[in-house]
Amino acid sequence: MRSHFEILKKILDEKIIAIVRLENAEYFLEVAQALKAGGISVVEFTLTTSGALDMLKEVSVRFGDEMLIGAGTVLDPETARAAILAGAEFIVTPTFNPATIEMCRRYGKPIVAGAMTPTEMLNAWQAGADLVKVFPVGNIGGVDYIKSVLAPLPQLRLVPTGGVNMENAVQYLNVGAVAVAVGGGLVDKNSVKRGDWNLITAEAQRLVKAVMSST
Repeated sequence: MRSHFEILKKILDEKIIAIVRLENAEYFLEVAQALKAGGISVVEFTLTTSGALDMLKEVSVRFGDEMLIGAGTVLDPETARAAILAGAEFIVTPTFNPATIEMCRRYGKPIVAGAMTPTEMLNAWQAGADLVKVFPVGNIGGVDYIKSVLAPLPQLRLVPTGGVNMENAVQYLNVGAVAVAVGGGLVDKNSVKRGDWNLITAEAQRLVKAVMSST
């Protein structure tokens, strides 16, 4: 079992969190394999996906030694606990919920807590969030917004999410974000429906190459 430090270090070293949000969870294993083949090993499976908790267990058993499997769109401490018991090694929330942060700390799992305004970001950080997910960053100023927030609040470890893609991921890192979370621009639902795992692998490889060349 990885320690809290080891999990967080891997996220910070990899700098990419792949977000997998699908209509149902039947393709979680295939998507995980495709991302792994493309060099991405930190994956957030969202709990808005039907059957996500059950498949989270299977993915964790299959890939837990090689990948870092997390649960996203976690809204409350009860769901965080259920996800952790199912095998999630980190938790991602869309909003700031102090009780959920407390639950993750109790279980020794890193949490990426969602926030939008500078006040929410600082509150999440002071409440114990390991990383702060800035969401939906693409709708509130993008790269310039992250740069502006970090000017007075450089201690924050920000993870831009929502509108992050192949073209701007490196820009976010260059202005001070510690990682980026990429969803539809990486795991396209149509590619999943077609079973085009090679395309997902190719997109993962392209993103990893871009991010690694910038560091």
